[in-house]
Amino acid sequence: MLETLFPNGTEQYIIGGLLVGIGIAIPFIFTGLIAGASTVFTSTWSYVLRGSFFQSDTFVDTRHWRLALIAGLATGGFIYAATLGYGTDFETTIEPWRLLAGGIIIGIGTRMSGGCASGHGVCGNASLEKVSLVATLTFLGVAILTAQLTQQLF
Repeated sequence: MLETLFPNGTEQYIIGGLLVGIGIAIPFIFTGLIAGASTVFTSTWSYVLRGSFFQSDTFVDTRHWRLALIAGLATGGFIYAATLGYGTDFETTIEPWRLLAGGIIIGIGTRMSGGCASGHGVCGNASLEKVSLVATLTFLGVAILTAQLTQQLF
């Protein structure tokens, strides 16, 4: 059964999961704060936007290490592409307007749910938070529905 679900093996998924877990645990151990991507994004905006929401102590006090975290994520992606990407062409055939629309919809959903898939799905579920379980099931359900509708319509 596993060979059907994972024809290329499970090792890379196990290693990836362990790396994600370690990557989330380290900021939590040192700061006591969850390192979800939406909070990283919002705290980064606190550098340039002066609205009271963005200038809250939560974002301003943690934005330096969160910026370092996102820089590390981006750097890791570039290192992977340069060393293990095996010449993979990282391009998409999706039109730019669809990427923009999808990003806006995701941003709205992230604010409405109080966090993103990484915050709820990895950190919140690991903390056994009920709201994170509901959010993760909602994310997955909407993603599956969207994928099915997109496949049928386009």
